[in-house]
Amino acid sequence: KFLLFIFVSVVHLLPLASGKAIYGNGPSQRTLQEIKEEIAHYGDVAKAIINLTVYGKAQNRSYERLALLVDTVGPRLSGSKSLEKAIEIMQKNLQGDGLENVHLEPVKIPHWERGEESAVMLEPRVHKMAILGLGSSIGTPPEGITAEVLVVTSFDELQRRGPDAEGKIVVYNQPYTNYSTAVQYRMEGAVEAAKVGALASLIRSVASFSIYSPHTGIQEYQNGVPKIPTACITVEDAEMMSRMASRGNRIVIQLKMGAKSYPDADSFNTVAEITGSKYPEQVVLVSGHLDSWDVGQGAMDDGGGAFISWEALSLIKDLGLRPKRTLRLVLWTAEEQGGIGSSQYYQLHKANSSNYSLVMESDLGTFLPSGLKFTGSDTARIIMEEIMSLLQPINVTQVLKAGDGTDINFWIQDGVPGASLLDDLYKYFAFHHSHGDTMTVMDPKQMNVAAAVWAVVSYVVADLEEMLPRS
Repeated sequence: KFLLFIFVSVVHLLPLASGKAIYGNGPSQRTLQEIKEEIAHYGDVAKAIINLTVYGKAQNRSYERLALLVDTVGPRLSGSKSLEKAIEIMQKNLQGDGLENVHLEPVKIPHWERGEESAVMLEPRVHKMAILGLGSSIGTPPEGITAEVLVVTSFDELQRRGPDAEGKIVVYNQPYTNYSTAVQYRMEGAVEAAKVGALASLIRSVASFSIYSPHTGIQEYQNGVPKIPTACITVEDAEMMSRMASRGNRIVIQLKMGAKSYPDADSFNTVAEITGSKYPEQVVLVSGHLDSWDVGQGAMDDGGGAFISWEALSLIKDLGLRPKRTLRLVLWTAEEQGGIGSSQYYQLHKANSSNYSLVMESDLGTFLPSGLKFTGSDTARIIMEEIMSLLQPINVTQVLKAGDGTDINFWIQDGVPGASLLDDLYKYFAFHHSHGDTMTVMDPKQMNVAAAVWAVVSYVVADLEEMLPRS
C-alpha cells in the first residue's frame, strides 16, 4: 500500500514538474507556471487594495462601520428583534454602498430566550455564582432546583461515578486543552448527566482565559434522554468546587433558570454582489455571520468577520475593479444555533455548487492575521500560496490546512475549496460568547489588515481566467 501511494503521488505530481496542463475550464488547458505568471500580474492590484485599506482613505472604515452597528443594536440573538433590526440596517447599508443584487433570502430560525437566571452555592458557604444558561436549555421550576453537587473532570469519570450522580447537579471541571475538545462538554454535558439521573448540569466555561467570565453557547439534547437545565459557570468557580470536593466538602447549589424556547422565527440571510464581467454565473463567496449571542455586543463573534467581508467588496468597488467571476457577500443568520442560515442557503443553491470557485468564511476573529487556512486540492493549494505571496507587503503569506467553518462546510464537503483567516485563537476564546465580546476587543488597524487579506484573496481568485481546481 505504501509503494502504491508513492507511485500514485508521483504520477499525480508529474504534470506540475513537467509543465503539462494541470486542469481545464472548457477547452483551455494551462500549466502551473502559466498560472503563477498570471497571478504575478496582480501585484499592483494587491498593493492598491493594501494601500487603500491599511494606509488610505478606507483606513479604519470596517471598524467604524462595525462600531456603529453594534453600538446601535447591541447583541443579536437568533429570533430576537435586535437581529432583525441589524439585518434591516445592513440591507440598507449594502444598497447605499452601491453594491449589486442586494437582497434578503428567507430563513426559519430557532427562537430561545434565557430569561432570569441565578445560581447560589449554599454549602459549604454562601456564594453567588456568575452563570449563563446554554442555548436551547430548558428552564428550572419557578422555585429552582436545590441539590447537592457532584464534580467530575471528564465523561469517563462521570460514567465511573454514575450511581453518585442520581438526584444531583453535575458540575464539569474539564481542562481546557483546545476548543474542539473542551466544547464537547458544553454540547453534550447535559445529555450525559441526564443519562445517570442528574437534575441539572453546570459546565466550566470553554475559554482560554478567564476573569470570572462565564461563556455561553449552544448545547444539544438527545431524543430519548430527559432534558435537564444546563448553564456555564466560570473557570474560577469550577476549579473552586473541584478543590472543595477533593477535601470532602458537601456542596449544595440552588439553580434558577427562566430559559424558554418559542416557535421558529422568520429571518434572512443578507446577500450583496459585484457581478462578474466574464463568468457571472461563477461565484467566489465571502462571508461572516450577523447573529451573535445575547451577551456583550457580538463585535468579535462575528461582527468583525461580517464587516471585513463587506469591506472586501467595498474596497474592490472603490478601486473600480470588476472581477471576471461574481463576488458574493453573504451575512449569515443563526450561525450560533448550528449554521441554520447557511444550511438553508446551501439547500437553495447547491444545484450550482460546480460554479463556486471558492467559499470564504471569517468567524475566528479579525485580529492581526498571520495567514490563511485552506481546504482544497494540492494544486489549488499551490495556487493559493502564490496568491498569498501578493500580501508580502503586510507580511501575511502563510497557507495552512483546515480552511473549514460552520457556514461553509456544506460546500467544502461538496468539493468546493474553502478558506478562513488564521488568527489569534487564544485571544479569541478568551472573549468568545461572553460579556467581554465588545468593541473594546477590536483593533481598527488589525481589522484593516484582515480586510486587505480578504479583499486581495477574494478578488484574485474571482478574476483568474480559470476556477480553482478540485480534487
